[in-house]
Amino acid sequence: MLESFFPILPMFVFVMANAAAFGLWKGFLISWLGASLGSLIVFWLTRKVGQKRFFHFVRRHPKVRQFMHWIERHGFGPLFLLYCFPFTPSALVNIVAGLSRISRQQFVLAVLLGKMIMVFTISFIGYDLKALIRQPLRTAMIAAVVLLLWYAGKRVEARFSLTEEQGGEEGGE
Repeated sequence: MLESFFPILPMFVFVMANAAAFGLWKGFLISWLGASLGSLIVFWLTRKVGQKRFFHFVRRHPKVRQFMHWIERHGFGPLFLLYCFPFTPSALVNIVAGLSRISRQQFVLAVLLGKMIMVFTISFIGYDLKALIRQPLRTAMIAAVVLLLWYAGKRVEARFSLTEEQGGEEGGE
C-alpha cells in the first residue's frame, strides 16, 4: 500500500518477498489487497482535493491533460492493461485517473483486476523462479489467464458504456 504513496519503493521486491515468506497464495493476497487499497486511496484523495492549487497546475500540463482525455475516452481497457504491468508508474496513473472523469466503478474494476494479474504474476515468479523454465505449461497458463481477464474486462467495459449511454450523463459522481 505504501508504494502507492511513495512510488520510489520497489513493489516488485515486496511482492516477491511476500510470496517467498508467506507462500504463493497468502503472499499474493496480502500484496494484492495492499496494492489495490493503496491505489484506491490515492484515487479517492485525488478526487477529493483535485481542485486544489497543486492539482490545478498538474491538470493544466499538456501531457497530463492528454492522458486524462485518453483515460476518459477509453475507460476500463487501458487502465486494466496499465495495471497488469509491474513497471507502470501506478502512482501517476492513480492521480491522473482521479483528476479525470472516469467513473469510480470502472477505476475500481481496472485496479482490482489489473493488479490481481500483476501481483499474482510477480508472486508466482517470486515463489518459484525455477518452475518458469522447468514447467512451461504453467507459464503458458498464466498468459492464457491474462488474455481471458482482458477479454472479460472488455466485456464489462462495453456493458458500462451501454449503461452510461442509456442513462445519459454520469450522474452518480
